[in-house]
Amino acid sequence: MNFDFLILGFISYFLGSIPFGLIVSKLRGIDIRLHGSKNIGATNVLRVLGKKWGIITFFLDALKGFIPSFFFPLFLKSSQFDDIGVLFGVFSILGHTFSIFLNFKGGKGVATSAGMLAGIVPLAALIGIISWTVCLSVSKYVSVSSIVASFVVLLVVLLDKSCSSILQILMISITILIIFLHKENIKRLLSGTENKIMKEKNE
Repeated sequence: MNFDFLILGFISYFLGSIPFGLIVSKLRGIDIRLHGSKNIGATNVLRVLGKKWGIITFFLDALKGFIPSFFFPLFLKSSQFDDIGVLFGVFSILGHTFSIFLNFKGGKGVATSAGMLAGIVPLAALIGIISWTVCLSVSKYVSVSSIVASFVVLLVVLLDKSCSSILQILMISITILIIFLHKENIKRLLSGTENKIMKEKNE
């Protein structure tokens, strides 16, 4: 089991490392790293290429978290399905944020985290998406919405008695990572220079 776990963990990280935002932008004839915020995430793809491509990127990045967390534990004979699933999900998130294909740089892990949650705690994922959408409609800041949603999800997981202590600890770690990766956004928010979500381009 230990060897299988390591192999699946590596595959999870490798899958998470695939920079779908960059791939989508290349298919559209640009390098997303040279435009907008220069981030490979779905938000920057949306701003630069439009709503359709932003949604596609979000879906693909979310799949990177969903597949390892939901399917990979099936290969291991263990009763701790959710705990193992979240570990594989964390490996994928780390791959997304520290991609081996981008010199260990990457996105901020929000979409991949959402996918991981959908595979383990679907209710928390749904509440997170709803809170993100509501916050975005009010604030118009994607960064604020992502941070708020991460706290809401964390609260749901901490209050859910069916969630194990391992899952709760890992969710605390993921929330801290998401906030850390948004540190530049937080600085811009405090200085009043953070960009609001732009009107999408027509495709």
